[in-house]
Amino acid sequence: MATKKIYIKNMVCDRCKKVVSEELQKLGYTVLQVGLGEAEIASDHNIDENKLREVLESNGFELLDDRKTQLIEKVKLAIIELVHQTGEQELHVNTSDYIAQKVGLDYNYLSSLFSSFEGTTIEKYLILQRVERVKELLVYDELSLKEIAYKLGYSSVAHLSNQFKKITGLTPSYFKQVKTNKRKTLDKVQD
Repeated sequence: MATKKIYIKNMVCDRCKKVVSEELQKLGYTVLQVGLGEAEIASDHNIDENKLREVLESNGFELLDDRKTQLIEKVKLAIIELVHQTGEQELHVNTSDYIAQKVGLDYNYLSSLFSSFEGTTIEKYLILQRVERVKELLVYDELSLKEIAYKLGYSSVAHLSNQFKKITGLTPSYFKQVKTNKRKTLDKVQD
């Protein structure tokens, strides 16, 4: 049986994987595997890429054709996974090594490619994702600021607070008080 791997932008959570799997099945494809940013289907028959693209876009996803775009999406997914879906121990690793290992390519190449396509650095994207995670944890109100700082790999509460204020214009404690919905969806976290 022949297989085809398709790469999909904006898949950031388990719910995304479920939606993509269901939509591919509705189109009549045999789904072999669905992961963040990709799906593998049996391709014994022709794949109608226009229909596939249309269905994915109607659900907020995008079919990725270009290899460089696929690599950038893999970098984003590695960062999202690191910040939002892993345990504390992973956030205390070297980020460049983590990304290079997850994507399977040299970090310097990925960094240059990311900057040229996205207009921002991997480091800035990582900071934005971390701040979104801090917002989420502040809204949940289950952890102290010190616990949040440790959980997300900040060197101190002061470092977290300074970075948070630089990005949001608010201190974490003020953000926690107002609790207005200033969070962004993970696929919209950009400058």
